[in-house]
Amino acid sequence: MAGASRSAVSLPLLFVLALLASVAPFGSDLYLAAFPDMRADLAGSETTIQLTLTMFLLGMAGGQLVFGPLSDRVGRRRPLLVGTAVFVLASIGAAVAPTLGVLLAARLLQGLSAAAGMVLGRAVIADLSTGQAAARAFTLLMLIAGVAPVVAPLLGSALVDHIGWRGVLVVLAGLAVAMFAGSALLVPETLPRAQRNLDGGIAWGELARGRYLWATAAYTFSFCVMMAYISASPFLYQELIGMSALAYGALFALNAFGLMLTNALGARLLRKYHAQTVLGVGIAWLALASAAILVLALSPVSVAWLPVPIFFVVSSLGFTRGPATALALDAVPEAVGTGSAVLGTAQFTFAALVTPLVSLGQGATAMAVVMGVCAAIAGVSFLALARTRRATDVSRRRQR
Repeated sequence: MAGASRSAVSLPLLFVLALLASVAPFGSDLYLAAFPDMRADLAGSETTIQLTLTMFLLGMAGGQLVFGPLSDRVGRRRPLLVGTAVFVLASIGAAVAPTLGVLLAARLLQGLSAAAGMVLGRAVIADLSTGQAAARAFTLLMLIAGVAPVVAPLLGSALVDHIGWRGVLVVLAGLAVAMFAGSALLVPETLPRAQRNLDGGIAWGELARGRYLWATAAYTFSFCVMMAYISASPFLYQELIGMSALAYGALFALNAFGLMLTNALGARLLRKYHAQTVLGVGIAWLALASAAILVLALSPVSVAWLPVPIFFVVSSLGFTRGPATALALDAVPEAVGTGSAVLGTAQFTFAALVTPLVSLGQGATAMAVVMGVCAAIAGVSFLALARTRRATDVSRRRQR
């Protein structure tokens, strides 16, 4: 990474930023166990109910393109407060939505507004730290935020039988209130006026740099592998395998716990190894586990074995997300907010495209194929990133 490391992210601030980063797993995982009930209550199909997840992801993608460049111009704090306030209102609207159409609209607005927390949380860390310190901060952020994928499915599974899917969405609205309060009380302005892009222009040339593009692609498609699993998991576990809602939540949480462990291990490895090295370990792990899922799905072996390689797929992301984020944003120091926005937009746009695809085939085959293709693209992107770094190193040696 270019330049010396700089770190100034306090633990209380990191916890608040982790709460903001947890909006994606809470927004997607908390109500997954309620999909069958929603399908019956709203008279929808499997595909239309999955669209409630797709709309949220599309909103997250579009919202980041709004809040990221805006924050480069006016600072981080004001857009963050506006976004989290709207997220509270949208979450209430989703909980009381009378029809599937209204629910889809509310979920889109939820995603648009919740994007502020994710994109600006990354920007705040990049404002305050660089180099290996930034990679560790991003990985620790994801370790703390990793509690959400553990808690969300368990909480949703435990509550859905007692308070219904609308009650579960009320719980999400309560979390939105906590996110707004934490932002208002503990997140300072981290972009001085002298460093702002006051003319409002987006530095697209900065984002065209090879390192940024390939690191973003590696992050995006490794994330898509997990989203393919998340989208298919309610029907895979509860209908194909025959698990109860509570058992499904427990297994989902076990996978998230594996991700927490690898996040912690990744943070330790980043004290000794370059972020690109740790990312390479994660991509190789992801590719092998995804290949195992594809082999199992296409073989006569029972689908009951699929949770084993799925555990390793999810766990691999502990070595990919933090390093890939740091590598991408470190490549565009003059446009951190915009860079964070484009990274997040790519992440959720492709995830939104992936989620409906897993329901197109019979059994687990479509999910396995989508996961395998996305893992392959992530692998190719990493190889291109490594080649770009070698070319840069050679150029610097020649200049000396």
